[in-house]
Amino acid sequence: MSPLPSSTGSVQIQQFYDKGLAHASYAIRSNRQVAIIDPARDPQPYYDFADEHEATIIAVIETHPHADFVSSHLEIARETGATIYASKLVKASYPHQSFDDGQRITLGSVELHALNTPGHSPDSISVLLMDELGQTRAVFTGDTLFVGDVGRPDLREDDNVGGHSREQLAAQLYQSTRQKLMTLPATTRVYPAHGPGSLCGKTTSPDLDSTIGKELKTNYALQPMSQDEFIKVLLEDQPFMPKYFGHDVLLNKQGASSFEDSVRAVPRLHSGIPLEPGVVVIDTRPAEEFRAGHLPGAINLMDGGKFETWLGSIVSPQESFYLIADSQIALDTVIRKTAKIGYESNIKGALLTPRELPATSPATDVEHVRHQPQDFTIVDIRNRTEARQPIFENALLIPLPELRERAHEVPTTKPVLVHCAGGYRSAAGASILQAALPAEVPVYDLGEAITTFQPQSATV
Repeated sequence: MSPLPSSTGSVQIQQFYDKGLAHASYAIRSNRQVAIIDPARDPQPYYDFADEHEATIIAVIETHPHADFVSSHLEIARETGATIYASKLVKASYPHQSFDDGQRITLGSVELHALNTPGHSPDSISVLLMDELGQTRAVFTGDTLFVGDVGRPDLREDDNVGGHSREQLAAQLYQSTRQKLMTLPATTRVYPAHGPGSLCGKTTSPDLDSTIGKELKTNYALQPMSQDEFIKVLLEDQPFMPKYFGHDVLLNKQGASSFEDSVRAVPRLHSGIPLEPGVVVIDTRPAEEFRAGHLPGAINLMDGGKFETWLGSIVSPQESFYLIADSQIALDTVIRKTAKIGYESNIKGALLTPRELPATSPATDVEHVRHQPQDFTIVDIRNRTEARQPIFENALLIPLPELRERAHEVPTTKPVLVHCAGGYRSAAGASILQAALPAEVPVYDLGEAITTFQPQSATV
């Protein structure tokens, strides 16, 4: 939770930032009334904020059905009696009030005005904060406008989430920025729903808030250009889309169940219990512990800053899995992270590290790789934009989110070496290939040693 400067003397804006998902949500307080915008899965921080200020949460605003995290809007409404506000275009199945152009919410001595800003999604809104004098003080832009970027328009193409073409949404985003957001006063504070590292954009700034004036000067997407030029620039180099994104859009349209109840419902298993064959095992321990001993076929997805994103990129929303960690605290942590993307009901069982760990992974001779890389089939599991600067000549590029489905493409005539950009993903990638390839083929993880190798000058 990070404090932000008040927009005006009679209102307090509090940002809550989840670095793992690069997600920013907000509490706006005026007098003793609070509105929450785009809440995270765990509602407790918002309750604590309201209690601290002896205030009441009266409104929860969803700027759109989020793809990258599960919102607690329905849980907060049930717990506090607050009204949920969302665009009528969402066609939400939870109880709510429509919140579109011309509609407003009175909050203490200020008002919140709806602004339809489609483009990232067809149902996106932004929220204007108007002071007692009717002056625009802040805009909460959801995934429409970020600091240094705009929201990607390619997440709603699947028929399950609307079948909206990326070109159509990009054109809407051009109009939303030019006709709505860029016409706001230059001093208007900009509070987006995401920061750096979010997969809902591509070049987001490290800053977590801005002003309209600053964005007009520095944001590439707000520079003078035609609509066709905007569409072309915007659609270039968008990041990959994790498997869970469509699932979360649909879940957020329905409203998720209670966070704590969902976490408590996850089956906790005794570490000695036999696990069901064919169900994937996600082992969240550090790579060195995993290599020393693990269950056959397990995937080593270490708990880290982006655990939930990579879990939802490797495992599909329809797939059950086991979770393994080396302590109860660590296990509870990864269960809660799993719930943040709505995967907690997929957990067939959560357990501490079993005593019997019959499988091992070979250690990597880094100097051998450095001097004779031709001795290995090298698999680069970075994203395509990262891999434009290859590190090894003739490496096979298979981004991590595609690796389970494409493992059969990896030649097995040489030992296999897996690398990413910093060592985190390669632990998962090497474990996936170790499980998928013939047992006699050694699979090595270059790990963090990749940072000591220089990129090639050629591009791929």
